[in-house]
Amino acid sequence: MAKAALRSPDRTSARAVLAAHDLFVTGEVDAPALDQTVRSVVARSWQRSRDSGVDPDRVARATDVPLDQLRAAHPLAAALPVIRRLLVQDALDAGVVVAVTDADGALLWVEGDPRACRRVEAMNFVPGADWSERAAGTNAPGTALALDGEVQIRGAEHFSRIARTWSCTAVPVHDPDTGAALGAIDLTGGARVASAQTLALVRATATAVENHLALLRLTGASAAPSAGPPHLAVLGAERPRWITGSDSGCPRVATLTGRHADILVLLSRHPEGLSADHLAMLLDERDLDVVTVRAEMSRLRKVIGPAHLASRPYRLLEPITSDVGGVFAALDSGDVRAAVCGYPGPLLPQSVSPAVARLRAELSAALRAAALAECELGDDTALRRWLALPEGRDDRRGWQLLRDGAPDVSARARAAGQMAGIDYEFGSE
Repeated sequence: MAKAALRSPDRTSARAVLAAHDLFVTGEVDAPALDQTVRSVVARSWQRSRDSGVDPDRVARATDVPLDQLRAAHPLAAALPVIRRLLVQDALDAGVVVAVTDADGALLWVEGDPRACRRVEAMNFVPGADWSERAAGTNAPGTALALDGEVQIRGAEHFSRIARTWSCTAVPVHDPDTGAALGAIDLTGGARVASAQTLALVRATATAVENHLALLRLTGASAAPSAGPPHLAVLGAERPRWITGSDSGCPRVATLTGRHADILVLLSRHPEGLSADHLAMLLDERDLDVVTVRAEMSRLRKVIGPAHLASRPYRLLEPITSDVGGVFAALDSGDVRAAVCGYPGPLLPQSVSPAVARLRAELSAALRAAALAECELGDDTALRRWLALPEGRDDRRGWQLLRDGAPDVSARARAAGQMAGIDYEFGSE
């Protein structure tokens, strides 16, 4: 019956898309059933948004990193004059806003028609807000970054209901040397913004920005102001990374060995410093000697630079940011949704360090407990995100809470099916 309701004779009508969205967010239909009503790029984005636990009735949240830090370290800062000349100047009295994001979907600059800028503040479309697809749902800049391709989203196609009065066009901007996405340029306004002419204009601007950055590299000019603190990325399945700014303004990424990542995590959690003996015990309580630790520290200095490390005791000489620190900070502040959205997977899953293993278990358990508690209070957003993670997929208690609190038959049936599968594989409680 629900599928029949989706077979609208007018696939492009906003009313049909809105009806499909209501059925989708309540769990009555999944993405494949939307193909008669909703563009496939939008249906797939809605599916990713729902899987990420995005609440369609909440505004976008602020990022965990201060705005001045995001801007200072970003290479697109040097391209602002190009963007302003090609887009912002014409937007000042045209009822549209121009937004520039970083590669993670954080809004760095939002400029344009003053009245439009004030209006978009209602949905927190402001500098410092996280408009990635995983945080804000289907929207042009966030979805363009998720797909690494140009996207246009018409009003009713947004996953967030509060964004439906706007249409938007976004194109990613890539590093001229590596091809990696640096961010996106977005134009947001009325229905005419989702036109072929607008897409051509934003595409041309992105190309001009990439050419400008390439010219800056070629001439040796600085592509951005001073960089922010180093960032340590150690969550999830990707290789651990040490990320810093550079004179060119483009992030410099150093891939770390497992042992070096262990050391940096431990030093970041012990700002007072650690002796060689203590560090050896935290890394491997049986087989690691002090000589090996000193040799590893010598190699680590070559990777991240001697200015970042001190000895006697070993310690970091300046504050750093990290993804694991961001998740702990979000939990400490009570922002469970931000904590779960910032958690792609376990801390250094391959590490055998007993201290890292303890921290890994502590973080995972704290996230799970917080998500369960939020669900018991009536908000299942964080729990849905937790259950979508590999370590949460077999969480029977989580699926039980979701089943008991699900607002519709389809969601309850899915949760019950997951519980049955868990019981079959592992035995019932």
